[in-house]
Amino acid sequence: MNSIRAQFRMQMDSFVLDATFEAPATGVTALFGPSGSGKTTLLRCIAGLERASGALRVNGETWQDETTFVPTHKRPLGYVFQEASLFPHLSVRANLEYGYKRIAPAARTVQFDQVVEWLGLSHLIERGDVTSLSGGERQRVAIGRALLTSPRILLMDEPLSALDTTSKQEILPYLERLHRELNIPVLYVSHALDEVTRLADHLVLLDKGRVIASAALHETLARLDLPIAHFDDAGAVIEATVAEHDEVYSLSRLGFVGGSLWVGKVEQAPGSRVRARVLARDVSIATAMPRGSSISNILGGIIDEISDEGPDKVILRIRIGASHMLLSRITRRSRDQLGLKVGMPVFTQVKSVALM
Repeated sequence: MNSIRAQFRMQMDSFVLDATFEAPATGVTALFGPSGSGKTTLLRCIAGLERASGALRVNGETWQDETTFVPTHKRPLGYVFQEASLFPHLSVRANLEYGYKRIAPAARTVQFDQVVEWLGLSHLIERGDVTSLSGGERQRVAIGRALLTSPRILLMDEPLSALDTTSKQEILPYLERLHRELNIPVLYVSHALDEVTRLADHLVLLDKGRVIASAALHETLARLDLPIAHFDDAGAVIEATVAEHDEVYSLSRLGFVGGSLWVGKVEQAPGSRVRARVLARDVSIATAMPRGSSISNILGGIIDEISDEGPDKVILRIRIGASHMLLSRITRRSRDQLGLKVGMPVFTQVKSVALM
């Protein structure tokens, strides 16, 4: 029952949306795909802003089917658009209170002070002119306004796409905090893979109006039959725990079932959960345990799948332990010289690890 089940079909000129997916009613689900794949249209159907045929159930509650269509204003959702769209004649506080005051106190699931703290808005709360805020500040206020309507689901349509790089880096830690603090599901539209790998738990992959995959993030990223595994920045995500700190060399070791990775020292205490991303181009392969290498992260694994990428490259999926995968992009010549085949034990040399 605790899931989001959607099935929509609609045609707009030459574009056809024919999308079906099921996602968990917890954490962040990213609707991901190239421009024109139908991400925003699908999100607007979920919000009821587009009238498509189909069905939508959220936590067992029917919002749309053959006989039912709950209008947008009656759906318990918050919506954050690409542009902050704040009310320019209202102060920061009044923008935040706009939805909050329309929810009966007994029905409020998030409190005003909570949202102000989560989004770091305390120093902005008394600002009277919202047009003087930076792009990142405006978007944080817009997110806060949406949350203060106490929604049962939060929809975010490329909330960082209108921001410059500095503003994006400013707001991402706040989105990560919401990920940790919120007990409601978030549907997050993006075409930026770095955002998705940093924030999402579940990935709905769209292409030309259709859902071509819907599964946990780490599973979807490692599927070689999907286009996402063949991007230049393709890679794997590993959920790990901070195992220890090496103060002498300013490093931290991240542990997970199947191995561990050394990274630059992180601020989190031992035992903290972290997410690491390893790009396919940063993983090389050896058939014997490397000796005398400057690369400190070497993991044993089994080749799970090999896929050709054009005339000169291949990409490999390597199983590490029982539940983790790494991708490695190497030349066809290297594959043939090493005699690499599915099922073969190998050693992966991880040149770089990005902590998300």
